[in-house]
Amino acid sequence: MELPITHSISIDESEAELQAIRAQGSGGQNVNKVSSAIHLRFDINKSSLPDKLKVKLLNLKDSRVTNEGVFVLKAQNFRTQEQNREDALARLVVWIKAATVEQKPRIKTKVSRAAKARRLEGKKQQGAKKSMRKKVEF
Repeated sequence: MELPITHSISIDESEAELQAIRAQGSGGQNVNKVSSAIHLRFDINKSSLPDKLKVKLLNLKDSRVTNEGVFVLKAQNFRTQEQNREDALARLVVWIKAATVEQKPRIKTKVSRAAKARRLEGKKQQGAKKSMRKKVEF
């Protein structure tokens, strides 16, 4: 099954390795015998993503990406394995989609001459106000 990232990029669900594991936390006796959490592993280098996007994902400062370039995610928010599976895949798609957003380059701007003059005039007025507070010398 295809997971759409953007209108032009999609990945196959089989590229993500999903493994059912036991969830942490409270849950009574059920937590010890039911593997409802999902452990997702997505190898960025072996994926069908464009090379430019792979480089961007590997360069992210994300603790979930291992040194080998594998994105590791644990989904255990829900009680059922199927809901956690869908949640893990959705979070993977959101993570990849966030990397596709191109940041607009910053355009350097210059302060106008009039703005500089207004600032200096304000400073002069403030200085004049403070100089009036001094002791008068005869």
